[in-house]
Amino acid sequence: MGSNGKEKGRATDEGPQRKVTLSAFWMGAFELSRDEFDIFYKDENTSDNSTVDAITKPSPQYIDFSLGMGKEGGYPVNSLSQYSALMYCRWLYNKTGDFYRLPTEAEWEKAARGTDGRKYPWGNSKPNNKQALYGAAYNSSAPVDSFADGASPYGVLDMAGNQWEWVSSAFKPYPYRSDDGRENQNSGPIRSTRGGGHDSSEEEITTTQRGRNLSRNPKAGHHNIGFRCASSKN
Repeated sequence: MGSNGKEKGRATDEGPQRKVTLSAFWMGAFELSRDEFDIFYKDENTSDNSTVDAITKPSPQYIDFSLGMGKEGGYPVNSLSQYSALMYCRWLYNKTGDFYRLPTEAEWEKAARGTDGRKYPWGNSKPNNKQALYGAAYNSSAPVDSFADGASPYGVLDMAGNQWEWVSSAFKPYPYRSDDGRENQNSGPIRSTRGGGHDSSEEEITTTQRGRNLSRNPKAGHHNIGFRCASSKN
């Protein structure tokens, strides 16, 4: 995991590189769409069994439903706090019985780059507009199934560009360790984002890029951050 420090354009917080062993997990093939989030939003606002109080950490004033932005249809939802993303995962768990959550930073990177250390999800070649949405105007977006040519080794789409993605991990220095407190959801205000967004440069949509300028207080939403779900069971 991480950069070896020899790649052009890599930042110091992307290393040192280290082998990380992960348990089996599942990753959502797409970023969550606005339509999917709207189902959750409507259910939470009409149900007598709201999951607001089921989230361990956030209090209701930080569940910013109003920030569920993004174009309607199959476009990625954005402007969500990390707490809202966690709440969606909990709601999906309640609906399906399967344990959905945000991916860890290590899981996200594994799903994006595979086992061969590729710079981009599709390989080491520079990106083009058939592989990712990047370098675009403010508030641009593309449907979540738009870039089949940019799929990761596992068939996961939009892991480069379109929207940055919340992960569960706190933004702490590498090497990554799951037992050093970074996966404690009750500690620290800063969480990581991965993958780059629609307005990122080609160097910001690499598989090792960490959203150092977009690693935010989890109570806040931003115009170019969305998320995808992961699961530890099938």
